[in-house]
Order: sequence, then structure tokens, then C-alpha cells
Amino acid sequence: MEPAGLAALLSALWAAGYRVIGPTVGDGAIVYGEVRSLSDLPQGLTDQQEAGQYRLVSREDRALFGFHVGPHSLKRLLLPPKERLFATIRKGSALSVVPEPIPTEKIAFLGAKACEIQAMLTQDQVLVGGAHPDVQYLARRNNLLIIGTSCTSAGGTCFCTSMGGSPRVDAGADLALTEVISADAHYFVVETKTALGASLIEPLHLPSASVTEQSAAALRVADAATQMGRHLATDGLKELIARSLESPHWDSVATRCLSCANCTLVCPTCFCSTVEDVTDLAGDHSERWRRWDSCFHDDFSYLHGGSVRQSVRSRYRQWLSHKLSTWIDQFGRSGCVGCGRCITFCPVGIDLTAECATLQARHS
Repeated sequence: MEPAGLAALLSALWAAGYRVIGPTVGDGAIVYGEVRSLSDLPQGLTDQQEAGQYRLVSREDRALFGFHVGPHSLKRLLLPPKERLFATIRKGSALSVVPEPIPTEKIAFLGAKACEIQAMLTQDQVLVGGAHPDVQYLARRNNLLIIGTSCTSAGGTCFCTSMGGSPRVDAGADLALTEVISADAHYFVVETKTALGASLIEPLHLPSASVTEQSAAALRVADAATQMGRHLATDGLKELIARSLESPHWDSVATRCLSCANCTLVCPTCFCSTVEDVTDLAGDHSERWRRWDSCFHDDFSYLHGGSVRQSVRSRYRQWLSHKLSTWIDQFGRSGCVGCGRCITFCPVGIDLTAECATLQARHS
């Protein structure tokens, strides 16, 4: 598929009633917004990432998806930072509860990276995999079409291969694109992953990719897998963390951690939230809202009499041990997909992979 074909696909999605969301540039970062044409995409840009550092820079080509990940994730679409759950209205002595309408908007997400999709599948298990699914999340999930883009390079804080992932988009997407760009060519190798994806691509009458084109795409993805900026040794890590809860290393981390919650807010799998009730001055109308919360907040673990985790040491330990150890006990998989956001967007550059390596060196 040539770039013109991608433009045609965009037009077809909007015509079919989808609101297309994807990577755009805002506030000096890759953020998610409406994509109506190829000019809305971060053409010719990439991101340089290190611990506590993020910067957009120009590429030497006009790649449309030549970035890694930004501060936004699919979590913002499926589990919004703030949403109303229901309202109550009092008329005289009568009190009625008005439930929040179930979302019906169809959204097509363009440009999801493989780690992004894996994070979504992880949240699926948490929020809709049990006996009591989150109905708002489920409705949004059922109305979501995903066009993934395989990574052809890795960022400075990426470590998806350590977590059993890959730069290649596979399960969880409806369509998967691999961008191939060279001095004399610019095209996408397209793979259909679902019947819905096939139905969308069929009207474009795309030619079959040649063996050479498929090999070029596969080679770029394979190269990305060798370029990871970070590595996390996971063998025995779950058990090591469980027996290291009193390690003095947590004190070392606490002297650096600001308990700002940036890591949990940018994390694509963290799902913790709180509820707030608001009312008008007359007391005739009230609303219950859900908003993102974090285990790094002092009042997150508040019980009668005070917070259970009052120290930064205990909060960081809770976050890391849940992400890499007790999450597995709960859901049978790690809560980390190796996207590296928690490292990049930590104001003081705390590196999860380095902290685990220190624990392993001390207690293995």
C-alpha cells in the first residue's frame, strides 16, 4: 500500500462513521488526536528517549510512523482520566438515579505499536475478564478498530522483548502495517488480522506484496528487536521481589522518588482509580465521577485512622512489586509490557530495569 492508499483508507474510515484517532504532534510530544489526513501524522519525526528525557527530532526521511511511544496510550480512550458514572436528581421527596449512557461512538485507532496493543489486552483481562466487567470500558472496547504499526526501530528505554513481546504487531489488531521507506520507495506491507480489517481493506484493491517487499518489512522489524535500549532479566524475578520486600534498596529508591505518580499515569496498564461525589448547593443534583488515581498518592491507601503506605519507600515497593510480581498472581501475566514510559517520563530518571538489576545483584 502506497501512502496514497493510506489516505484513501482514512477517508473510508471517516465515511464509515469512525472517528479516527492516532499519533499527532502537540506540546513537543507525540500525543493522540483526530487524524483526518496524512498531514496530521508526525511525518519525518522520531523521539529520542532516555531516563527522564524525551525529545522530538527530525528524521532523515518522511516516515509517518517513525516514532516509538509518547506519554499517551490507548488507556486514555478506553479508560478516560475522568468520567461520570451516574447522577442523582431529587424532586421533592423523590430521588432518581440517572445512569451514564453507554458509549456508542465508533473509534478507529491508527498507529498502535505492538506494546500498546499488548497493554490493551492486559487491561482487557483486568477490566472485562472477570465476573463483573466494567460496562463503560467494554462498550468502548467493542467499538474500537485497531490499525497497528510494527516498529522498525527501538527507543532508548524500550524493552518489550524482555517481557515476551515483539516489535511486530500481531494479535489484538484488525490491520497491521509495516512501513518500508528507502531512497526510492515508500510503502506499507499490510496484514489483515480480523474479518473486519479485511472488509475495510478490500475496497482499496491493493496488490499482493511481493516476496521482496515482505522480506524488507520483516527485516526491519527483526532489526528493531535487536535494538532495545533496555533489558530486564525476568527469570525468577517474581519470586525474588517477593522475598526482597525488606531490602535496604527500597530506601535508596525512596531518596530519589518524588512520589509524583508520573510513572503510573503514563503506564498503559495501570488501572487504579478513585471515585468522587459532587453536588450542587441546593442538594438536588449530585454526580459520581471516576478519575485515575495512583498508589503513589498518600491518600490512595487511606483507611480509617490514616494511610497504610505512608512512606515513599512503601509506595514505590508496592508499585514495582505489583507490576512485576503480584500481578502475575492475580492475572497470570506481568503487568509490564516493556514500553519504557515509566523510565522516560520519570522526572528524576528512575529506571525500573536498573532497580530490578540492583535487587537481583543483592539478593540472588
